[in-house]
Order: sequence, then structure tokens, then C-alpha cells
Amino acid sequence: MRVALIAHDTKKILMQNFCIAYRGILAKNDLYATGTTGRVIEEVTNLSIHKYLAGHLGGAQQLGVQIENNQIDLVIFLRDPLTPKQHEPNIGDICKLCDIHNIPIATNLASAELLLKSLDRGDMEWRENYK
Repeated sequence: MRVALIAHDTKKILMQNFCIAYRGILAKNDLYATGTTGRVIEEVTNLSIHKYLAGHLGGAQQLGVQIENNQIDLVIFLRDPLTPKQHEPNIGDICKLCDIHNIPIATNLASAELLLKSLDRGDMEWRENYK
């Protein structure tokens, strides 16, 4: 499965810790991330991640194109709903594309854990038929 990882600046350490905790599951999948998020994850996990540009430099749009072309199976976007920065990726655009193309998206730690555990159990196999 192809898993996209994005995190607002204030959630990057949380994303690192999440990826450390779920490294075993993540390592079995193809990982994609916006540039800075991908780099900080790689630093602590040694996971192989295809990195787009930084979110504010077009990485969010690159991810959006992948979603539109049904080339992403699951999105984890740890967002900061209280203090988003103007330069950070727009969660609304990514959510809209995921809704249009029926791609599961997690926007907080609880839903991210549920989706990854579901992925590990094989509950996401329906995505193969959907493609």
C-alpha cells in the first residue's frame, strides 16, 4: 500500500514518534511525504520515503496529484487545528481530494493509529479492488 505522511510544523515531533512506534507496519508499505516531514521521519527511523517538495513549496500539490490519480491508498496528515501557519499545507484541499477519491485520511493520532492497525490486519485490501 502507498501511505502518505504529512505534518504541520508543531506536529512533526509527534509524527516522528508515531513513525518510530509503527515502524514495523510502515516498513512494509511504500511511503510518501512532503519534504520536511519525510526528512525528519527518515532521520529517526531509517525508513525509505519518497519525498515531495516541502509542503509550502508545492509538495502538498504534488501529493494532491497522486491522490487524484489514485496513486495513494492512505493519508496521515497530523495537523495543528489551533495555530496553523500560513505557509503550511492546506488540510482542506487534501481532505477534499481524499473524499472525492475515497481515500482514508487520518488527521490526528487516534485515527492514524486506527488506520495503521487496520492496514496491518489487511483491512485495506479493498483499495486494490478499487483501483
